Amino acid sequence: MRLPDWIRTKSFAGLHDTKQMLRSRGLATVCEEARCPNIGACFSKPTATFMILGSRCTRNCGFCSVESGRPAPPEEDEPLRVALTARDMRLRYVVITSVTRDDLPDGGAFHFSRTVRAVRKLLPGAGIEVLTPDFRGDTAALSTVLDSGPDTFTHNVETVPRLYPLVRSQADYGRSLRVLRLAAETAPGIRRKSGLMAGLGETYEEILSVMGDLRSAGCDYLTIGQYLRPSKRNLPVVEYVTPAAFEAYREAALAMGFRGVASAPLVRSSMNAEEMFVQ
Repeated sequence: MRLPDWIRTKSFAGLHDTKQMLRSRGLATVCEEARCPNIGACFSKPTATFMILGSRCTRNCGFCSVESGRPAPPEEDEPLRVALTARDMRLRYVVITSVTRDDLPDGGAFHFSRTVRAVRKLLPGAGIEVLTPDFRGDTAALSTVLDSGPDTFTHNVETVPRLYPLVRSQADYGRSLRVLRLAAETAPGIRRKSGLMAGLGETYEEILSVMGDLRSAGCDYLTIGQYLRPSKRNLPVVEYVTPAAFEAYREAALAMGFRGVASAPLVRSSMNAEEMFVQ
């Protein structure tokens, strides 16, 4: 399928400086590892989504280009390196995500907590968002992350339940909803956000149904963007959803009571994080 005009991105200056800073401290970003189409716009600002706990994931989702396999042990000084880099980049909003670490007893929750606290210490005025895996539904692990005091907790459901066996075969839709619901119940002062991809073969009605499930789970913020195939080994794009359809999703989500919605072809959960934070 040919890439439609509304998907094409512009080139930006400033990428090299941000990449050099990240490399100097040995940090990974989801921007690079997941081959985000918005990397130019983000790195030129500069903003970045720090990916902790290594760059190798214990799961192998059909949509994701992050390498799958046996990860290395967590690096003890990584939280401090993230905080120092965020400070040096003068970030006003810091997004911290990770690969899924099913090999660790707590799924990496304590490492998330240490990173949030390190950033808070060096950048007390910055907003902090965590974009976490599902921790296999471990409530203690989730509490560890929430207790560290992020401003926003994000867990993406990614797609509609019917497509989970194809798109997220090692995940569980109901478990993801439970994670968001538990965050709403145990930490009501922290914003809850989730994200969806369109163009994988879902229907309009299925997207609306997921929106309703997310609202029932206490999710306040939502992002919807076009799935773009990051490599030939990933799932093909079934459909390029039109900007008009994304606008219809946005209007429907707002009507359901979401406090903030970003819905457009190139919307990505972490890219639009700061914009949602100031709403």
